Amino acid sequence: MTETNDQDAALRIASGRKPFVEPLRLGERLREIRLANQWTLEDVSQRTGLARSTLSKIENDQISPTFTAVQKLISGLGIDLPQLLSPPRQQARTTGRRDLTRRGHGELHPTPTYEHELLSCELAQKRMIPFKTIVRARRFEEFSEWVRHDGEEFLMVLEGEILLYTEFYEPLQLETGDSIYFDSAMGHALVSVSDADAVVLSVCTRGDVA
Repeated sequence: MTETNDQDAALRIASGRKPFVEPLRLGERLREIRLANQWTLEDVSQRTGLARSTLSKIENDQISPTFTAVQKLISGLGIDLPQLLSPPRQQARTTGRRDLTRRGHGELHPTPTYEHELLSCELAQKRMIPFKTIVRARRFEEFSEWVRHDGEEFLMVLEGEILLYTEFYEPLQLETGDSIYFDSAMGHALVSVSDADAVVLSVCTRGDVA
């Protein structure tokens, strides 16, 4: 049996069907496992009985391991076949994005109950939407309907005190420095209860600000 046929056999055992269309990248996966465990090639050689030169050639895609070699890798490294044949993890890319918003220079979006100041407005496709809000509302009755939007929301009171009304809970009073994390698809509304209008900082995972 050739090395290619041996590898095909390993794939059939792992998946119960024909080989994947995409390359296995088994060498890259073996290196990933080795480095994750802080093993040298010599360590893996001692564990598996495979020569260092053979392991190096496998990692660098210079040869394809025979089915016998695959069995030695599985046994020596204490893993199963699907673990060995799974695709290597994608490396996270650092894009270095940043967006500075000076005090008072956010994008203003006033409503009858809130005065929103959207922050970090220059970045496109953000995973979070940060905004600062002056809570003008003083009574829950000022809202014609619940505020709700997709995702989740983190809220911290920066100044004053608020009552947080939510669809499934009793109203909750929050003071300066208090914070809460909640499902923003659940109806909610903020009302100031301090002498001056309260100011809160909110971060939403996605969705529009209401």
